[in-house]
Amino acid sequence: QWQLVESGGGLVQPGGSLRLSCVASGFTLDFYAIGWFRQAPGKEREGVSCISTSDSKTYSADSVKGRFTISRDNAKNTVYLQMNSLKPEDTAVYYCATLNPLLLFRRCQPGDFSSWGQGTQVTVSS
Repeated sequence: QWQLVESGGGLVQPGGSLRLSCVASGFTLDFYAIGWFRQAPGKEREGVSCISTSDSKTYSADSVKGRFTISRDNAKNTVYLQMNSLKPEDTAVYYCATLNPLLLFRRCQPGDFSSWGQGTQVTVSS
């Protein structure tokens, strides 16, 4: 069964850190570019950070550059999002997703990604 499962979310104080994990099952993650996205209440889903199959290309939103790092461990069929210096505006449900296999990896936009996990809540608050 094709599945992506996110974990690692939670409540953290401003300035804190979290590491999100996205574990793939039912398929090999090696062959897919994958991204992290988030959606806050009342807002559209937005791209946070995406990574190509070979790690040679990554994209990150300006709002998270220097704070968030995406990485992948193909041996574990897992992609991570290390989030440091968290801010209240980072509060959202975070999703991972694989790139539509019919598309080239050119950008980190939700519309280019076709298979999604169920999401994990991240809340940054004092």
